[in-house]
Amino acid sequence: MKKSVLLLLCVIGFQINTKLNAQTFYNINTIQKIEIQFSQSNWDYMMDTAKIGKDGYLVAQWVKVNGVQFDSAGVKYKGNSSYNAMNGKNPLHIELNYIKSQDYQGYKDIKLSNGFKDPSMVREALAYDIANKYMAAPMANYCQVYINGTYIGVYTNCEAVTKVFVNDRFYSKNNSFFFMDNFNCPLKYNGPDSASYTSYTIKSSTGWKNLINLCDTLNNKTSAIEKILDVDRTLWMMSFDNVLVNLDSYIGAPMHNYYAYQDNNSRFNPVIWDVNEAFGNFVNAGGGPALTLSGEQTMSPFIHLTDPNWPLIYKLLPDPMWKRMYAAHMRTIVNENFANGSYTTTAFSMQSVIDTAIQSDPNKFFTYAQFLSNVNNNVGTTAGLSVLMGPRVTYLNSVAELSAVPPTITSASAATTPSLSTPVTVTANVTNANSNGVYLGYRFALTQKFTRILMYDDGLHNDGVASDNIFGASFTMTASTAQYYVYAENNNAGMFEPQRAEHEFYTLRALQMAGVGQVYINEFLADNLNDAKDENLVNEDWIEFYNTTSIPLDLGGLFLSDDKLAPTKFAFPSNSVIQPNDYLIVWADEDVSTASYVHCNFKLATSGEQLILTNSTGAVLDSITFGPQITDKSLARCPDGTGSFTLAASTTFKATNCSVGVNELDKIASGLQVYPNPAMDYVIIKDGINKPQLLEMFNLIGETVYSGVLKGTAVINVKNFEAGIYIIRSGSSVKKIIINH
Repeated sequence: MKKSVLLLLCVIGFQINTKLNAQTFYNINTIQKIEIQFSQSNWDYMMDTAKIGKDGYLVAQWVKVNGVQFDSAGVKYKGNSSYNAMNGKNPLHIELNYIKSQDYQGYKDIKLSNGFKDPSMVREALAYDIANKYMAAPMANYCQVYINGTYIGVYTNCEAVTKVFVNDRFYSKNNSFFFMDNFNCPLKYNGPDSASYTSYTIKSSTGWKNLINLCDTLNNKTSAIEKILDVDRTLWMMSFDNVLVNLDSYIGAPMHNYYAYQDNNSRFNPVIWDVNEAFGNFVNAGGGPALTLSGEQTMSPFIHLTDPNWPLIYKLLPDPMWKRMYAAHMRTIVNENFANGSYTTTAFSMQSVIDTAIQSDPNKFFTYAQFLSNVNNNVGTTAGLSVLMGPRVTYLNSVAELSAVPPTITSASAATTPSLSTPVTVTANVTNANSNGVYLGYRFALTQKFTRILMYDDGLHNDGVASDNIFGASFTMTASTAQYYVYAENNNAGMFEPQRAEHEFYTLRALQMAGVGQVYINEFLADNLNDAKDENLVNEDWIEFYNTTSIPLDLGGLFLSDDKLAPTKFAFPSNSVIQPNDYLIVWADEDVSTASYVHCNFKLATSGEQLILTNSTGAVLDSITFGPQITDKSLARCPDGTGSFTLAASTTFKATNCSVGVNELDKIASGLQVYPNPAMDYVIIKDGINKPQLLEMFNLIGETVYSGVLKGTAVINVKNFEAGIYIIRSGSSVKKIIINH
């Protein structure tokens, strides 16, 4: 695989800088280094005292994060059962801005877990790694901690759920915000007095009224719950907790370890927290005796379904659609992480990162041999991950609701690229679904909630012939972009497309007429003997156009000519769409255009002539006059669209004309930072725009491999991507990245 990747890099013209080492604070492939210096030699005693007392911070002389020094940071012990005054390694909470306004890569709070019940040291990081595929969840990796020059040991470094976190994920930070860190936070309604909700910790300046309304609606007016609770995110959280047997959570006896933040749509969003006892390390599910290993392996996916003490389960899952959605989410988590065994591969990869550090950890709770063993073997009463999850997957796949055959959804897409303010129809080929059980979810901004409408197979909704399994639904394209997904169900099971919806979705861009400064002649070949072939497998002259914008453009209504005295010689067919920051080829061969290929009614003169692109008013959008041409040598712009035409070393048919080094990419799109580049497991994307933007990643054949949100910083897990070159786009910024596993 690497050999083919290197060959591809040579073809594209990339220069790999192997010393490029940009990192992020939560890069799972590296261990962070945190050094703490206290002026007090009895710092441990003072922090124990603070923990037992008011749980206050001890001010450090300085804290260094990967060599960057922060003066007067606050440090304290944290944790419940993971803390013990006799431990040599207790969980830590470091607040960099305790006294001064300071942060590391935008992070002010650092929360470190000690792995006190986990011989494998991967449970927490692995659980968060899985969660991030399906919901807004903290990132996690590892760090080594030194205090007053002494190595304390290896910690799991977990992203704190703060205002910074909710602003990144939910695009606001000052709304109602609660932390369910104490025992017994089930969201039961205890009346209108906030004094009856003392187990809930408020993190915002106000919000008790909204929390009480959430509890009241959930328990007493469930039909209205979608107005004030993101039900889909809630179903994902409960699915995650159940599959991973994460009982130190809402679904277990404590009913805690989650946050709830109310976004600008007035809906509370759950965020998991403190998953260090996932994979069966906490055995009290509530409502009965502690679970044995066998009990964990066969724990019902619908535990507490009939118990009103867990109202998120008791009130939501009896709804037939929500229950089928919940089961669909469970099935996705099982299939993508456990049935295929990828979780153990990831676990071993994580262990390899910290192996040396674990060996030298003076305060580890288990031996190095136990560390190596626990992924696949029990260590004392701690089940091996595969010992737990292997039989659990077998059991879950035998449960009727998860083993039922769901609908099959293929070809979910818009029938045509829509124009702004016009109707657009999304169709999907759906089989094994109820006729009234196919839905389209859509929205026009990342900050909005999805609207869900029925899709029809009646021949009356742009869906083709009635009863042909093609379902259609329409909405008006009121914004330049829309996001959508399809959900289908039968009497027994449901299915999403994409399967990670609503966390992931498809993106649709409104089509606009190309204007001045938006599309350019980018490259042309006037004497094609051995270069690209058209759909008839003939070497013909070709002209490449480039869209400089972040929206799809329609060249229909524009004109192309090789004679300025006859500028309307060739009219582009309607719906000649050129995608954002992409290329369109016109074959100059006097053939007839087809639905998939554009052919113009003239050829290019090898002796030289001109090309001119105009609109219906006669305005010139772009033009070039050229002299004699060389066989199989093109003239091309670099940078694409805006550079001067030069003789290309080799043609770059429907690809970038610029052969640039990795370090030069930042100069081309300075508003977007992408690193590490080359990447192996994670890609970090940063920009300086203080509003959410659509973030997309494409492979070289134009397929969307990722679609999400960028506001400040985003992380894309690329572990399962094929090695190669990819395009990242956010707003008007575009970058290339190499993935080389």
